Amino acid sequence: MKCMCLHALAIVYGKCYEDIGTFNDTRYIVQMLDRSTDKQERDRLVLFINRLILNKRNVNELMVANGIKTLVDLLTLAHMHTTRAVVPTQSNVIEAAPDMMVSSEKEWYYGNVERERLGPFSFAEMKDLWNEGTLTAKTRCWSQGLEGWKPLHTIPQLKWMLLATGNPVLNESDLATLVLNMLIRICQYFPSRDADGAIIRPLPKPKRLLTEASCQPHVVQLLLTFDPVLIEKVSILLKLIIEDNPGLPRLYLTGVFFFIMMYTGSNVLPLAWFLKYSHVRQAFRTDDQKGSDIMQRSILGHILPEAMVHFLENHSAEKFAETFLGEFDTPEAIWSNEMRQLMIQKIAAHLADFSPRLMSNTRALYQYCPIPAINYPQLDKELFVNIYYLRHLCDTVKFPDWPIREPVRLLKDILEEWKREVDKKPPEMSLDEAYKVLKLSTGTGGHEEGVIRKAYFKMAQKYHPDKNPEGRDLFEKVNKAYEFLCSKSSRNTEGPDPENIVLILKAQSILFSRYKELLEPYKYAGYPMLIKTIQMETTDDRLFTKTAHLLTAACELAFHTVNCSALNAEELCRERGIETLQDSLERCSVMLTQSSKPDDMPVQVSMNIIKCYAVAAQFELCRDRITEIPNIVKEICRTMYYRNLPLLCSISAQCVSAFAVDQYLQDHLHQAGAIWHLMLFLFKYDYTLDESGVEVQDDSNQQQVANTLARLSVQALSRLGGFNNEADEVKTPKNEPVRKSMRALLTPYVTNLLVTQRPNQNATVSINEVLKILNSNTENPYLIWDNSTRAEVTEYVGSQQTEKVRTGECDPTFGADFVFSAHEKELIIGEVFVRVYNEQPTFPLEEPKAFTNCLLDFLGSQAQYLHSLTQLTSQNMDTKNQSTQQAQRLKHAEMALDALANVIKNNPGTEVQCNGHYKLLFSLLSFSGATELQMLALEVIKSVTTNHDCVNNIADSSVLPYLLLTLHSLPTGRVTVLETLYALSSNTKLVKEIVAKGGLIYLLDLFCNSPNPNVRDKTAELLAKMQTDKLMGPRIRILLCKFLPPIFMDAMRDSHEASIHMFEGVHENPELIWNEEAREKVSRIVKQMKDKHYNDQKENPDVSWKLPEDYNVVYANVAGEVVIGGVFLRLFISQPSWVLRKPREFMVEVLEKYTDLISSTSPNGDTLETVTSAVVALFNAQPALAEQVPQLGHLPTIMKSMRAKNDAIPRASILVVGSLVQSEGCIRSMANLETIGPLIAGMKARQDMIAVACETLHKMFQKDYPELVEQALDSDLVPYLLKLLEDGLTGLENPASTKAQIVKSLKAMQMCLQHGERVTQLLEKSTVWSAYKDQKHDLFLADTNIAGYLTGPGVAGYLTQGPSSSVSNAPPPIDPHAENAES
Repeated sequence: MKCMCLHALAIVYGKCYEDIGTFNDTRYIVQMLDRSTDKQERDRLVLFINRLILNKRNVNELMVANGIKTLVDLLTLAHMHTTRAVVPTQSNVIEAAPDMMVSSEKEWYYGNVERERLGPFSFAEMKDLWNEGTLTAKTRCWSQGLEGWKPLHTIPQLKWMLLATGNPVLNESDLATLVLNMLIRICQYFPSRDADGAIIRPLPKPKRLLTEASCQPHVVQLLLTFDPVLIEKVSILLKLIIEDNPGLPRLYLTGVFFFIMMYTGSNVLPLAWFLKYSHVRQAFRTDDQKGSDIMQRSILGHILPEAMVHFLENHSAEKFAETFLGEFDTPEAIWSNEMRQLMIQKIAAHLADFSPRLMSNTRALYQYCPIPAINYPQLDKELFVNIYYLRHLCDTVKFPDWPIREPVRLLKDILEEWKREVDKKPPEMSLDEAYKVLKLSTGTGGHEEGVIRKAYFKMAQKYHPDKNPEGRDLFEKVNKAYEFLCSKSSRNTEGPDPENIVLILKAQSILFSRYKELLEPYKYAGYPMLIKTIQMETTDDRLFTKTAHLLTAACELAFHTVNCSALNAEELCRERGIETLQDSLERCSVMLTQSSKPDDMPVQVSMNIIKCYAVAAQFELCRDRITEIPNIVKEICRTMYYRNLPLLCSISAQCVSAFAVDQYLQDHLHQAGAIWHLMLFLFKYDYTLDESGVEVQDDSNQQQVANTLARLSVQALSRLGGFNNEADEVKTPKNEPVRKSMRALLTPYVTNLLVTQRPNQNATVSINEVLKILNSNTENPYLIWDNSTRAEVTEYVGSQQTEKVRTGECDPTFGADFVFSAHEKELIIGEVFVRVYNEQPTFPLEEPKAFTNCLLDFLGSQAQYLHSLTQLTSQNMDTKNQSTQQAQRLKHAEMALDALANVIKNNPGTEVQCNGHYKLLFSLLSFSGATELQMLALEVIKSVTTNHDCVNNIADSSVLPYLLLTLHSLPTGRVTVLETLYALSSNTKLVKEIVAKGGLIYLLDLFCNSPNPNVRDKTAELLAKMQTDKLMGPRIRILLCKFLPPIFMDAMRDSHEASIHMFEGVHENPELIWNEEAREKVSRIVKQMKDKHYNDQKENPDVSWKLPEDYNVVYANVAGEVVIGGVFLRLFISQPSWVLRKPREFMVEVLEKYTDLISSTSPNGDTLETVTSAVVALFNAQPALAEQVPQLGHLPTIMKSMRAKNDAIPRASILVVGSLVQSEGCIRSMANLETIGPLIAGMKARQDMIAVACETLHKMFQKDYPELVEQALDSDLVPYLLKLLEDGLTGLENPASTKAQIVKSLKAMQMCLQHGERVTQLLEKSTVWSAYKDQKHDLFLADTNIAGYLTGPGVAGYLTQGPSSSVSNAPPPIDPHAENAES
């Protein structure tokens, strides 16, 4: 019933503890548990207490009632649970022996009477005694762990295992698990830090109680149950207890670390958390001063390998747990299940019989004894430095780029380890000495480990400082002896281990290669040991037979250190490292053969030393030392002879590039034949591999290796010759001997490409492109390269290389005089094959201006010879009868001119290079008979005329006569000459020179007499352009008008073809009278003048051409014609509708002529009549022109002339005014002038003009200008007109029409708003007006001609419908000089 009640209480309180609150009888429940002897009641009480502690206040009552100790006592019962399941584990090496329980330890003593002491007995025996009745509840008992003799019923183990009755609800393990959970919860109620993270002092009471000696050891020893659940719970509880616990440093005395590391299960994460927190916080003392700092501070230093201790410290607990359970073989951790089993075995052996004792006496206490360092056979050959196993760290194939946490610290530790390894001595203690300390026999061949261990335990327990304060010194000796016998020191050989030194060297190389920037500020401190190692290995007779290649690793380290920092390079020099490395290089290079393999030790050493030299050459101090040892250069060049070692050759090529920064080293390399070796590598390049898009690696593709070597050789040659480019950080000095050799062997073009080459593919000219050129067939202006040239140069270079290596001698010029057979017959100017360039004129030139200058210089040298040849051949070059040399010289000049024309055409801007050379170029036009030469010179001259500066320079050169002469002497080039002159005519100075040197007469001859339409068209175009010149244009027009009518000049400007058609046709129209006779006459005269001037100019190019001022070609067919503004007035009057080309200009000139005539007192009557008719015809045909008359200022003169005494003048003026009144602008201007009065005077002077005048008045008054009406009133016009009506106008031809015009005029005057009433008043007074005022005169026709009744072409033109216009259908005469004229 009690148990049921307890069960019910646990359920109720568990569900309603918040509502119930504090349980006031917690102490009573704890006392019941302490007094209880029934297992079921015990379990129910524990379960109820588990519910009570849900309320924190109940926990305080529990602690007051000493409940913590009571619960810990129950924990110890877990050791008595012998039926728990065995968890299968990978490392379960702790197995109970079948007779373990039988042979359990005898721990117990008892006594029933005073001072009785019986025992010791095992627990099984005690159980038998209980069953026999010998033992009772009050029997006094004792065992190790009890404070004194106690009654049996007060000892938890005996009470619950012997005395207690009933069936338990929980077995011992489940009970322990429940208690541990309760303790964990209690500790969580009382954290070690407050909300601000400050440590709470004093330590919270639950943790303080659990830390006491009566509790803590028993909690720790639960780890030896190996129950996974208990292990995990204990780890969590211990972690809570030790956090910020002052007792933490002495926790190791409980043996907790031995017990944890002995655990065989896999749920080790809580254990890892515990170890992570506590392993370096223990206050133990170690006598091993040789280990690392972490090994001396960590309690696990003797248990785990150093790497695992570092791993625990440097990584998370989770990562450590993963590693601890797994199989790892990395630079940071070598650990396996086998190693874990070994560790557990060693710890179990160290603990000896303590685990079985707990099954006999659950309160037995472990007496701590330090364990000697465990030796793992798997690590015997490993060298551990810092936190890395160097063998794995140096295995870059298996562990590439393994991350290194602190490279500087690792380097320092490696150097210290190196020093220790070099200074390694035999162990201080011998085996016999160690045996004597442990009191074991000597000279018997050694003892088993178990025997040694027992002897150690016996001595350690006897002299442990905690038990025997006077035995500390002897205890330390015992420890050292035991550790020596259990460590590998006892098996250590004398002296340094070469394999370890190799690992040390390789590890340093890895550090310097990967962390160059980080290590750069530090000077390397290991050079004395490194150089000493190199010296010892170099002088060792067994160098090439050793298994540990120390020299290879040492030389590699030398390279990496120098490559890292300039400080190291200087230090290497000071330590005479350059000389030492040279000795090693000489020792190894002699071992190189054509059958050597890349992995051979001599090859590896040579590569490392040469790489070291290549880097050292960056520093002046090192370069100076290298220059003092000429053999270094010779050995480096010699290594490039072995093509079977392409990697070695690549490194040597890079070294050549590095050495090239020094002029002295450049010369040494050149003299050592470096150029022979490097050039041969260029021709092993396969561009198809690089362009294939296939990814390849050097270690798997030999051709890729060859390609890489070729690229490095290009760079080396480039730097050796001083072909620097902008991308080079360090410039190399120019070396002319090397450059000469390269130009000869690789051609100037390829050599020049080295200046612009770049390592990458985005450069203007990449290294790959240079190599592709060398390994393919090419023909361009810079390069003629094919299989034959390639074979020729490789054969020559190969022979020189072999001779240099074998005899030390070779071509003293190093190929500078080498000439390719394919290049001997080519014309090469400025490093350009002229023939090829003329075939490929669009090929991009590298320096077109420089090439232009070279061509001009060549032409200058050839022109001198050609001029001399001209003098010898009587001024005429016979191209058919020349010697081979002469023909070759002429051919070369022609090729050069062709190239010059091409380069100017395809490279804008190069034409300015011809400035200053025009006397040369124009003089080539004078080589009569060399037509091709002349034509090519013309092309060059024409091509430069597109540049303004060139045109100006030609103008300053006074060379145009040569060009003008070709218009006669070179018919095939006339079009080109004309095009050239057209371009030159944009310069006024040249236009002036053309005129002065007779250019116009040449052009007129072509225009008039050339049978080639294209030539005539170009000529007309040129003449038109010359007339537009602001300075010379008017003079040129005047000169041309002396030969041709002005209309031709205008026609040339407007349409070249039209001017030619006009010249060839027959015309008679207002603007031109032209026929066959005129054409033949001007053509004949021009040809005669041209021939004469040509002969004169040929003799003296500076002769000038002039025309007399009064010279004119007189045409018989235009004699007596009145011509104004280029218009024949007679023909214009007959064809007034002719559309003039320049109507306004004609109007201005004819009006000026007209005003001049009417202003004269006695003008020529016929002329006045003709001009007047032309004026009237012009304004009648084109009325719009009259709008422009007022602004010319002629109206006042015309009005004034109506009063002239010469009656021909008023008539002419009335006719002109009559034609002008069609323009409102003219009427407006007349309104502001005195118009009506003069007009009346003119009517009175010429009665025959009254009709015209009246029509004029009618048109004026229709426009409604009051000023005119006012003038009419003031001038008595109305009475005058009425009188004319009254007289009847009998003397006129058409009086009725005239009367109609008078009536219309009067009526128009009446319509004036201002003066119309006055006019009406005057008319009403007249008796005559009444007869006319109501008449209609709309049907009367004007008495003047209607404009436009003569028709002609509707647009302006030069080919007209004149009365005798015709175009010749006969073929033109043949020019004797134009047999080969251009079509």
